[in-house]
Amino acid sequence: MDHPRADSALAVEDRLYSALALVRVVVTINMVALNAYRRESFSHPTLALVVVVALVVWTGFAIWLYGRRSTRTPALLVADLAIAVAAIAVTPWLKSEDFNATIPGFWVMGALLAWAIHWHWKGGLVAAAALSVADLLPRQEIDQGNYGNVFLVLIGGPIVGYMCESLQRMAHERDAAEHAAAAAEERTRLARAVHDGVLQVLAMVQRQGAAAGGQWAELGRMAGEQERGLRSLIRQQDTVPTGSGGRVDLAGALEAMATAHPVRVEVATPGGAVLVDEHVATETVAAVKACLDNVLAHVGAEGAAWVLAESAPDAITVSVRDDGPGMAPGRVDEAAAEGRLGVASSIRGRIEGLGGTATLRSGEWGTEWELSVPLA
Repeated sequence: MDHPRADSALAVEDRLYSALALVRVVVTINMVALNAYRRESFSHPTLALVVVVALVVWTGFAIWLYGRRSTRTPALLVADLAIAVAAIAVTPWLKSEDFNATIPGFWVMGALLAWAIHWHWKGGLVAAAALSVADLLPRQEIDQGNYGNVFLVLIGGPIVGYMCESLQRMAHERDAAEHAAAAAEERTRLARAVHDGVLQVLAMVQRQGAAAGGQWAELGRMAGEQERGLRSLIRQQDTVPTGSGGRVDLAGALEAMATAHPVRVEVATPGGAVLVDEHVATETVAAVKACLDNVLAHVGAEGAAWVLAESAPDAITVSVRDDGPGMAPGRVDEAAAEGRLGVASSIRGRIEGLGGTATLRSGEWGTEWELSVPLA
């Protein structure tokens, strides 16, 4: 993993080394039993016994060292592999040049799996290659059994390493998902508290101020603006990518337009999140912003605009309407002919690039854009 490993990944690594400790015990018992059974094949039985005892001692020492994060260092891994290679290398001297089985045998799996756990598939491949070379070089003849063992080691090391990396990545992603879920739950709780308290008070001040008139009407108008801004801030919390395929909440992104544009904007969206592809959200929001820029340019900052988003199973429809004087028929085509491609590129171009349609309607009541984007 390229990023610093999180606690969840280290916890997975701890459990893998705990499982490896059991494997080490089993293969060590197997090594002792097989060498005792084959004791007649040693030309130097005393030295062979010393090697076997040393491997048993190292097994207990390695289990203890690998069980602690502070001592689980690259130096330990290198030493572990070096001992395994050395145990294989001394076999021809302690047996004979035409030996069949090495002294450590399957005991070398401990070092191989340790490299795979720590350095994943690359570590598994390097350790497997080192053990295979050490096993094959001293042999005068390579039979089918030797080839099969080496083949399994070269395949098994990288596969185990890849699986260890996948387990650590899944643990990290699970923690991220749990954190996102907890954050979403907390946002929902805070939004409920704000809605039940502050937003209701602001809405009441807006209604009472408009009814009272005079300076109270101005206070009501300001309360209304604060209410819209606060609602937008609550919804903007959901515009962060969800982490699953780069999907974002289009409704939350549109809510941000209520406070991010000079024109007074009122946004109405579905009650829940509208999750779409990040590229779709970016282009749709950019098209809506272009519509609002036109309102600012042709109606002025004192104008008002309304953004309405509707979600269907197969498409998203966003309507942007203003209260301006409207647009003369054919004005968009004339502007395009004059080389002014703001509408054609910024609005229609973006929506059509997503496979959707951008429809313009205008009259004395104002101008309305209807942007329809398919989800398929």
